[in-house]
Amino acid sequence: MKSPIPDYLSGIMDSCAADVSGERAAYIPELAAADPDRLAVALCTVDGVVYAVGDADAEFTIQSISKPFVYALALAERGFSSTLDKVGVEPSGDAFNDFSLEPDTGRPRNPMINAGAIATHSLIGEPGAGAEERQERVLAGLSAFAGRRLEVDERVFASELETAHRNLALAHMLRSYGIIEDDPVEVVRGYTRQCSVLVTVRDLAVMAATLANGGRHPTTDVQVISARVARQVLSVMTTSGMYDAAGDWVTTVGIPAKSGVAGGLLGALPGQVGVATFSPRLDKHGHSVRGVQLFRRLTDDMGMHLMEIPSPGQAVLRKVRTFDGPHGSSMVFQLQGRLGFTTAEVVAREVVEQAPTTDRVIFDVELLYKVEEVGRVMLLEVCRRLSLEGREVILLDSEGVLPNPVPGSGATLKVVTSREELIGLASADQ
Repeated sequence: MKSPIPDYLSGIMDSCAADVSGERAAYIPELAAADPDRLAVALCTVDGVVYAVGDADAEFTIQSISKPFVYALALAERGFSSTLDKVGVEPSGDAFNDFSLEPDTGRPRNPMINAGAIATHSLIGEPGAGAEERQERVLAGLSAFAGRRLEVDERVFASELETAHRNLALAHMLRSYGIIEDDPVEVVRGYTRQCSVLVTVRDLAVMAATLANGGRHPTTDVQVISARVARQVLSVMTTSGMYDAAGDWVTTVGIPAKSGVAGGLLGALPGQVGVATFSPRLDKHGHSVRGVQLFRRLTDDMGMHLMEIPSPGQAVLRKVRTFDGPHGSSMVFQLQGRLGFTTAEVVAREVVEQAPTTDRVIFDVELLYKVEEVGRVMLLEVCRRLSLEGREVILLDSEGVLPNPVPGSGATLKVVTSREELIGLASADQ
């Protein structure tokens, strides 16, 4: 059986594909020439399973999505106090490239706007570190989050540097206040190179999952940053990651997020999943039009809003066992707790990995106390696919925990309401 999650992702991606509104980042020549029809979405669970559809292997530059990760590196290297002395954490309510500095100190209001990101870049490495060393440390740090060595797109770097006049003005202002202590031109050059690192949506989903997992990489198991740093970064992403659309984003989507003008959009849901999308057409805030739509669908369908707190997915499977009886073999999946997206994903993944070859598959949902709609749909889709493979699929549900247990066209699911009835069907002691 194949997991239903890629099909779901393909479905929501297709539902957004017809929207051709928005424009590419025309002020950067290389980005203005990007293929506007590229579209991809990826999820990475905190235990390292990646689901990706669409143009998932297409590379694009990370742009401002680099900001939270470099902020994390600065916090890890310089400490909280030194970093906060140079860059604040208050939402600016302004566009990404506005001159949002505190009037008395000249400190940028947060690290997600360009002024704050330029200041943050200057904090990487030991005090007095050269520009090349700083750039290499940034690249190594971003690579650690991605779990593979990343490279710079030299053409985009050169193209952005030619049009970096506003960032240069910001850097000179920061230098006049003593916020940055190095040559403003070199700092902007390094920051621009940071934004020109190539990634895919798979990379971004994994990077987001690292933040969601308290700084521990979901596949390499390396503690890239501390849990405290991850918490700080996610907090600032929540309030400031989407610039002057942050309030609308946090109320409608509710996932700590960061966008980039190449069309990438990243979200990290603490303890659950990293999400990434890619589509180059941007709205007036500089966010991917179709990326925003995809995130809204994910929140609506999967209950991913930060204020909706599900139970840990790892606890949903209480027991999985196989036995033989007079009328054939059976595999039983006993579920417990709350069935939402992350928990249903664990069930679907376990079924895929177990690859049942038994005559029947039994789902015992007696110990579930809550079934969210997305969990119901995903479990029934698993049942449907098993049925279409020729398995007899049985649901043990004496209390009607799973509403409307109809698996869909072409499939059958038998619901039993007592263990005695189940014993009669499977001829085995449950």
